[in-house]
Amino acid sequence: MTFKADQFERLDKFLARMLPDHSRTKLAKLVDERGVSVNSKAQKPSFLLTPGDMIEVTSPIRESVAHDLTPADIPLEILYEDDQLLVVNKPRGLATHPAASLKAPSLVNALLGRGALSAGSEPYRPGIVHRLDRETTGLLVVAKTDSAHWKLARQIAAKSAERRYVALIEGKIGDEPFRVDAPIGRDRKNRLRMAVDPLGKPAVTHLRKLGEVELGTVVMVQLETGRTHQIRVHLKAIGHPVVGDAVYNSHRTELPLQLHAAFISFDHPVSGERISVYSAPPEDFAGRELVGEPVVAGPWIGLGLD
Repeated sequence: MTFKADQFERLDKFLARMLPDHSRTKLAKLVDERGVSVNSKAQKPSFLLTPGDMIEVTSPIRESVAHDLTPADIPLEILYEDDQLLVVNKPRGLATHPAASLKAPSLVNALLGRGALSAGSEPYRPGIVHRLDRETTGLLVVAKTDSAHWKLARQIAAKSAERRYVALIEGKIGDEPFRVDAPIGRDRKNRLRMAVDPLGKPAVTHLRKLGEVELGTVVMVQLETGRTHQIRVHLKAIGHPVVGDAVYNSHRTELPLQLHAAFISFDHPVSGERISVYSAPPEDFAGRELVGEPVVAGPWIGLGLD
C-alpha cells in the first residue's frame, strides 16, 4: 500500500488515519520493525511528515491471533506476596506470557490458576509489569490490582525500581564497572532477533565484573532501560556474548542460557515500604559460587541509586 502525505503530521498518526481498521499500537510496531518507509527510507513512528512525502507499507499487517488464557496448575516459587502484588522466581523454559506461536502454558497461565491479576498493558499479559525471556531465570514482580500495576510500571519507567542480573559471558573484561550505551532495534537481516541499530530505541546497560571461571567471566548487570533482549544484544555487540545463548552466540555449549534475574527492589505501591528480593542462580549456572546476596544486593555505583 502506498499513500501520499497531505499535511504536516506524525507518521504514526497518519497511518492511524489512513488505516482505521488497525490499532495505533500495531501500526507503530510495524514502523518500528521497518515495515513502513517514507520516501524509500525507514523512519521512527514520531517522524514528522511533510505534504508530498510518499509512505509505503512494505510488510503485511498481521491480525492478532487469540491467546490462550486458560488457568494452569503449575507449581511456582513465590518469594514475596501480599494482596497487591507478588514476586515470582521464574524457572527456565517457561514463557512469561502467552503468544500465538506458544503451545505450552506460560507464567501468566500459571498465575491465573492462583487468583486475580491486574488487567495488564495488553489482554494477554494480565499482571505482567515487566518480562523475562523464556530461557532467562529469575525474579519478576506481578501486579494483582490495576492500581498496583500502574504504580509499579511508573517506578520501572522512572528507574526508581532496580533490576539486577548475573550473567556468564565469554572472554575476560576489566575490573572497573562500565556501561554500554547503544540503541536497539529489530535486526534487519533476521526479524526474530534484535540488534544494535542507530535508528533503534535508546538502551543503556551497566556492568560490573564479579569474577572469572573456566568458561568466561561472571558479571552483574543493571538495566537503565528495558529493551527486548537488551542484555544479550549489548553483550554480543561488545564481543562478550552470554554463554549458552542459542540466538546471539555462535559458540554453542552444553550449558543453557547463563542469565539470571537475581535481585529486584521497588517501593510498595500502597505502603511505600522498600521491598527487596534476592534469588540465587539455578544449579546449572556456572560460576554460581561467585554470586551471593551481599554481592548482588550491595551498593552499586553504576546509576547512583544506593
